[in-house]
Amino acid sequence: MNSSSYLLVSIVTSFVVTALLGRFFIPVLKSIKMGQKILDIGPRWHKSKEGTPTMGGLFFIGGFFAVILTLGIISTFTEGMELFIHVAFILFSGLIGFLDDYVKFIKKQNKGLNAKQKLLFQFASAAAYLVSLSIAGKLTTSVLIPFTSYRLELGILFYLFALVGIVFTVNSVNLTDGIDGLASSVTLIVAIFFSVLSYKTQNQGALLVSGAIIGGCLGFLVYNFHPARVFMGDTGSLFLGGFVSALAFWLDTPILLLFVGIIYYIESVSVIIQVISYKTTGKRVFKMTPIHHHFEMSGWGEVKIVFVFSAITAIFCTLGCYAFLGNI
Repeated sequence: MNSSSYLLVSIVTSFVVTALLGRFFIPVLKSIKMGQKILDIGPRWHKSKEGTPTMGGLFFIGGFFAVILTLGIISTFTEGMELFIHVAFILFSGLIGFLDDYVKFIKKQNKGLNAKQKLLFQFASAAAYLVSLSIAGKLTTSVLIPFTSYRLELGILFYLFALVGIVFTVNSVNLTDGIDGLASSVTLIVAIFFSVLSYKTQNQGALLVSGAIIGGCLGFLVYNFHPARVFMGDTGSLFLGGFVSALAFWLDTPILLLFVGIIYYIESVSVIIQVISYKTTGKRVFKMTPIHHHFEMSGWGEVKIVFVFSAITAIFCTLGCYAFLGNI
């Protein structure tokens, strides 16, 4: 099977499984009252969404599993341990999100794992991921500088930057999941970009995983596009965050995250700026954060925000192509 066919089968398989899981299990989530609780500090108009089923990320994780258990067998012969390490990290990121959602369900509130617990799990999984790649000989401590063929050797500092960068990226994707279809649409664009990069570099394992995420996001958007019939929950957003982080390291271009993750990072930085400003001056820079809520309160509809943020992602992903593709 050539790379194009491989990618297409991966996308279609993941899409079909995700869409079917959504079709059959959204009623189940409703019946067990797995509904989203809306915080009082959020936009008041979001209160109408309270009760919408969450943990829908399990649908595209199911699609991902279907691809890995079928086409992944083929990739194992060529990718071996590397495929397993990346997939394990992505799935473990989703597992942390699942635990968070499950605690919310048990407590019947919008607070799951506390910040310390979540960060402990995330730093532990990121550290295990980096150590595993290093032991397998699949990690270098030098980074490729954008638009050049120059690699900067960071030595031991690489691990510190990588550890913090991975956790920050995963949580930034989580923050982006705040309105209907936003995180899934932005990550769809990112996954398409990674599939192009994987195809050009003939990285079959990364191509397989990118295709699975493309199909999963498309299948999920059938139910998640405004007005959403299901939310992905932390189960889905942390899983997607794990994917975005893993693919950058898999393709040996961690700085690429600055391009593909532009929207994720803007979301996170907006929260940081807001908190610092309010604590130091008592004033807010934005009407509400993360920044997608600022635009909502400025009169933008959810569909417009999704379209604009996805377009910005596409522009920066294209820029990322020019920055790295010719030098890897």
